[in-house]
Amino acid sequence: MTVPDGRPHEKCDAESTTLSLDDGDIHVRQDGPRDAPALLLIHGSASSTRSWDALVPMLTGSHRVIRIDLPGHGRSAEPAGGGYALPDQGRRVGEALDRLGVKHAVVVGHSSGGAVSTALAEERPDLVTALALINTGPSLDALIAPDSDAIDPSQWPPADEQIRRIASTGFSRAGYRIPQELVDDMRGMSFHAIAAAMRAVRDYLEQRTLPDRLVDLGKPLLVIFGEDDRRWRSSSAAGYRVVPDAKVELMPGIGHSPILEDPPRTAVSLLAFSAIHAGRTAA
Repeated sequence: MTVPDGRPHEKCDAESTTLSLDDGDIHVRQDGPRDAPALLLIHGSASSTRSWDALVPMLTGSHRVIRIDLPGHGRSAEPAGGGYALPDQGRRVGEALDRLGVKHAVVVGHSSGGAVSTALAEERPDLVTALALINTGPSLDALIAPDSDAIDPSQWPPADEQIRRIASTGFSRAGYRIPQELVDDMRGMSFHAIAAAMRAVRDYLEQRTLPDRLVDLGKPLLVIFGEDDRRWRSSSAAGYRVVPDAKVELMPGIGHSPILEDPPRTAVSLLAFSAIHAGRTAA
């Protein structure tokens, strides 16, 4: 394996690490050569680093792929004091990258992870060279009202089949078999963590839309949106075109989770975008 100038990459196996930050432990997973350009993947609500499993092997040939479990998700602790505000989450992710020695990264966020990615870029513009948002609604106006079962805190955690019904809108077609890992991730969270994380995203979008924030940031932007998204109106992706030179790609036949529904097509778009921007110095 070689870098563009012909020098061989340093090979390194997958590594899982728990970083002890002041306000709680953060779990990080790294794959690919450590001297390759960094590609940071941030999952959505009620998910974890495992949501990227199918995609990661397609990215490690040319990238140091870093995945982070957001606070209260996966193997990361709930934040001290229970705060999930997105600026705080962005700061925590930035601290984790500092601890890993990462100076610059192309940042990819799925669903609400795109909002966290934006918050990271606002808090730490020095770290973020470019942003890719996958099925991230630009504003609350784009949200499709859920028709799945409401979560009853007194009945937490739900049974597997209820979790599958709740998660079903994350995919383009009825009957899609939700991976057991995603069911386990949601069941493993506290009700407070799920509710607080989702409320934090709503608060962030209410304060200011993502396109408005991204215009000010001035970072290169790729937006990928499954046309059959059942959580956010895919037509809302056009709202990102106010960002200068933003690239917006719609995926026919794909729902809210291109990273699971069509990893190869998603990887092609991410790799092409990163090839242009990975070597760019963050502003």
